Amino acid sequence: MKKRILITDKVHSLLSDGLKNKGFEVNYQPKMPYKDVCISVKDYDGVIINSKVICDRHFLDNASHLDFIGRLGSGLDIIDLPYAKEVGIEIISSPEGNANAVAEHALGMLLGLMHRLHHAHNNVSSLQWNREPNRGEELSGKTVGIVGYGHTGPAFAEKLKGCQVKVLVYDKYRKDIPEANDQVNVVDMEELLAQSDIISIHLPLTEETDQMVDQAFFSRMKKGSIIINTSRGKILNSESLLDALTSDHLSGACLDVLENEKPDTWTKQEKYTYKGLLDQSNVVITPHVAGWTRQSLELIASILLEKICKYYKE
Repeated sequence: MKKRILITDKVHSLLSDGLKNKGFEVNYQPKMPYKDVCISVKDYDGVIINSKVICDRHFLDNASHLDFIGRLGSGLDIIDLPYAKEVGIEIISSPEGNANAVAEHALGMLLGLMHRLHHAHNNVSSLQWNREPNRGEELSGKTVGIVGYGHTGPAFAEKLKGCQVKVLVYDKYRKDIPEANDQVNVVDMEELLAQSDIISIHLPLTEETDQMVDQAFFSRMKKGSIIINTSRGKILNSESLLDALTSDHLSGACLDVLENEKPDTWTKQEKYTYKGLLDQSNVVITPHVAGWTRQSLELIASILLEKICKYYKE
């Protein structure tokens, strides 16, 4: 009997066609509501998800025949990993697939912020030809701290080559980072916070990292520095960030993620905080699209196809 796989989100045809060619029965339902996925999953051997499908204990209990969950991308905070392991469900993710896209996006936001591109564009759109107010700041000569060195951290470091910057890296769990070379200097967290002009967060969301970048974190950062977060919104406390910006302790922020990414559900406090951030001329916010490129869509599909086939082969 053919293994049945349910695909619950948009994927490159390379994945769905590739699975069919390998003998799998594929049901491609990118618009299937979450409640229907929860009901239907019991009939499948594999399910491929993106961030809209939360694989909690209830979901996993319904998945009585599931061999694996395939994650488009990297974030595994939407899956109850301990319970999935307990019930014998394999987790297959593809963090390599969008690492380059995230790294490019982080660098793009940073350069746009430092050179005031959005502010200058808005000026010209209003027929204001302001030069001096839009004088930029060069990245060259700065120290960039990277917190987290799994997939996107090294990709970001690679993008910084040629920018004439010093790179500091801290990763609590990775032990195989080169201790010292021309590009990467491994340091402890306190040195990274104290020395970096720019800090970029590249961490998964876990109990340990939830709200890690808070008031205490910002207070230990160098005065006038910039924070970048392209990982998960709940890692960074937006209220504390707004305080750090309005007090001029930080000089800017680049965010691709927020704690709550559904504006129609924002509380009164969230509206106040997020509007406060959006009103700052030294803040760039994008709608969780750092890893969202045409190339990453194809690469994620290719990697996931290879890993699923390898899983069944083994």
